[in-house]
Amino acid sequence: MTPSAVYVAIGGNIGDVEENLAKAVALIHQLPTTRVTDVSGLYRTAPVGGPEGQPDFFNGAIALTTGLEPDQLMAALIGIEHQLGRVREVQDGPRTVDLDIILWGDLVVDSAHTTIPHPRMESREFVLLPLSEVGGSARHPVSNLTVDEMLSAIEDISSPRPQRVDFDPISDK
Repeated sequence: MTPSAVYVAIGGNIGDVEENLAKAVALIHQLPTTRVTDVSGLYRTAPVGGPEGQPDFFNGAIALTTGLEPDQLMAALIGIEHQLGRVREVQDGPRTVDLDIILWGDLVVDSAHTTIPHPRMESREFVLLPLSEVGGSARHPVSNLTVDEMLSAIEDISSPRPQRVDFDPISDK
């Protein structure tokens, strides 16, 4: 596969989240034929769904290029989550790290393990806000809306605004 522009949402809400996310970005950057090209800041947001009383999440996004196939990248991301202590016990529950492929050019995939574009991205400010930093002009391959257009539609109804935290896990891109 020819290297393609890919956008991945990163997040977590337990443990040393910033350290876990920095490790995740570094591990993604080390995958075969894969290079992280941009990293957003992190946004602190309240949990959406899941058990009550869990801590706030820190969410961000990364842009990367890869020669991997979508299922290969998804398997690698799940492996990184596992390596960094993620345990999948409760849907939308607390996690050390969460890595989701959000967009991959104009690719649409619906396989047993991978769904691209991410099925709930258009309604999630905590995904779109950091994604707009690294790929605001990227287009959803089905709706044809840009990330910035999707975010603008949500911003009209959303409040309060998530708090941004600077995040720069790789300085030698």
